[in-house]
Amino acid sequence: MPISRIGLVVHEGRPLAVQAAEVVRAWCREHDIGCTDIDVWNQHQDRRGGMDELHHAGNPDLVVTLGGDGTFLRGARIAAKNDAAVLGVDLGKVGFLTEVACSDVEAALEAVHNGGATIEQRMTLTMRASRKLEIPAGIESLLRYGHGPSLPPPAVRPDGDGDGWGVALDVTALNDVVLEKLARDHQVALGVYLSGRLLASYSADAVIVATPTGSTAYSFAAGGPILSPNTEAIVFTPVAPHMTFNRSVVAAPDEPVSLRVLPHSGQAAVSIDGQLRGVLDPGDWIGVYGSPRRLRLVRLRPTDFYGRLRDRFRLTDAPATALDGESDPTWIPDSPVPPDLAHLRLPPPRREPEPPPSPACELDEQDEETVERGS
Repeated sequence: MPISRIGLVVHEGRPLAVQAAEVVRAWCREHDIGCTDIDVWNQHQDRRGGMDELHHAGNPDLVVTLGGDGTFLRGARIAAKNDAAVLGVDLGKVGFLTEVACSDVEAALEAVHNGGATIEQRMTLTMRASRKLEIPAGIESLLRYGHGPSLPPPAVRPDGDGDGWGVALDVTALNDVVLEKLARDHQVALGVYLSGRLLASYSADAVIVATPTGSTAYSFAAGGPILSPNTEAIVFTPVAPHMTFNRSVVAAPDEPVSLRVLPHSGQAAVSIDGQLRGVLDPGDWIGVYGSPRRLRLVRLRPTDFYGRLRDRFRLTDAPATALDGESDPTWIPDSPVPPDLAHLRLPPPRREPEPPPSPACELDEQDEETVERGS
């Protein structure tokens, strides 16, 4: 896909990300391609919604994120608004979403620009609600915990009111939609409906509705299952419920999940991909649905999700298997794949050792000291 314009999302707190951003800007100048920084703010500025960011950036067809998975999500919420592709440069600690090392930035941009990359599509979620979401005065600063300004509540989509189906919200969630308690001494009480049928009424710290991509995020931390990002499903996971049934439920992508705040519940905060976007009162409800819109992720090579899973979570083998020796990293015959198995998704070939980092990924001594101080 020839690139005409790039939107750049940078984790400004990481000197390595700032340096890599200069590499991207230099590449854009060399190729006469527009490049605009997006999702930029300071403590005294309001953040913009995804559509406003797109217009500010001149509707880029590629969004490049420099940071970890959190930075990637910042770029994804903007890219999804106009079907732009997202290239994540991995400078974080977990890195399930990011794709390339900072030493490969220029090669990655060349590959995308010259058709040498593939596009992987990920399922997303969208929402309706009983009313337009709002954040009451005073609550934003309470929940922000010094992490910078929050995003504004999601706008109402043009299709608007739906005769009992609520207002359609301009939401595209790659990871999850979370409804959680506001007060420490009050759990949130919710009626949870799957495909219009009551599953159960929960009293819990939170409930999570996640995509397969989001199954390795908050849902996993709450005890939910890990799903391959190649599946199409919706994962419902309660967090610390006061009831015997505390299991996750995996629903089909076309089965809606509705969450109704019960009359005697406290208020509930609505978070989308980890960002507070509104507060619900007793009697309010939201519906979370699989979206027809997919997020387009740039991939330079076949994705080894399970290898990354083992690596990122530092999975170790059971002590009881020690006598059997170290297991092979893959288990697949060397002979050609039989025709009846040709449709299977098999592990990518082993990669050569990574080359040493390029100068673009080296920090000078002053930057090294900044990192060590935790800036």
